[in-house]
Amino acid sequence: MPLPDRYCVMGNPIAHSRSPRIHTLFAQLTDQALVYEAELVALDGFDAALRQLVQTGTRGMNVTVPFKLDAARLADSCSDRVRRAGAANTLVVGADGRVHADNTDGLGLVADIVRNAGVALAGQRVLLLGAGGAAAGALAPLIAQAPALLVVCNRTHAKAQDLVAQHADLVEGSTTQLLALEAGALEGHFDVVINATASSLQGAAIPVAGHVLRPGALAYDMMYGPAAQPFLQWAAQHGAQGRDGLGMLVEQAAEAFALWRGVRPPSQPVLAQLRSELDAH
Repeated sequence: MPLPDRYCVMGNPIAHSRSPRIHTLFAQLTDQALVYEAELVALDGFDAALRQLVQTGTRGMNVTVPFKLDAARLADSCSDRVRRAGAANTLVVGADGRVHADNTDGLGLVADIVRNAGVALAGQRVLLLGAGGAAAGALAPLIAQAPALLVVCNRTHAKAQDLVAQHADLVEGSTTQLLALEAGALEGHFDVVINATASSLQGAAIPVAGHVLRPGALAYDMMYGPAAQPFLQWAAQHGAQGRDGLGMLVEQAAEAFALWRGVRPPSQPVLAQLRSELDAH
């Protein structure tokens, strides 16, 4: 029998990653023969690690913090999402050893909000907090949902302006208004507020005032577990519906799995399994 195809997630730190668990469950549910492992990569060693993995026959990689920009830069080809975001979280290795970069983060975010949480984005007022790799990967898929207003708000305003400029052509001739605004300039309520900042990890304050939340709004943190709790508590205090990023993690993985294997795994049972494991701790 041929050996199963090998995949991995590259990051630093990586021991906490739930990606091996997710992809193993996906493989079982779709009868795919594959092995998926976590690879700890030296902070200055992504280039060498990627070359080594390609040479030893690894068929695909997920890429997490802090290497998403490196993954986009080093790939032989990339999707439009990667070109705009400057960040990649999924690498597909061709039979010729060429590496194609894609970004499934935003697709996973949208799938979790629209499909799993049942919250429509079309025609809504959406606020995206942050302008780093996580926010950059999310912007094009959010625009594709045709919100009425999509505002990017970041502590360094120039970074938000740059991100909006990189995506401005996507809203030309559409009904979506795309803006970069400073926190003090935010007016009115938003239907969906997405936290793509690292404020939760750094124990920093929520970067915007509670008045931005419409009562009953969806307040979504891309983090999950303890890191998401400060944002979710803030949301609850202001009458919003909080949701963490566990579903985004599962859905972006499902998109990556589909790119690698040509089959889209069922995400619901895997999300339910991970949620029960997370709640048990």
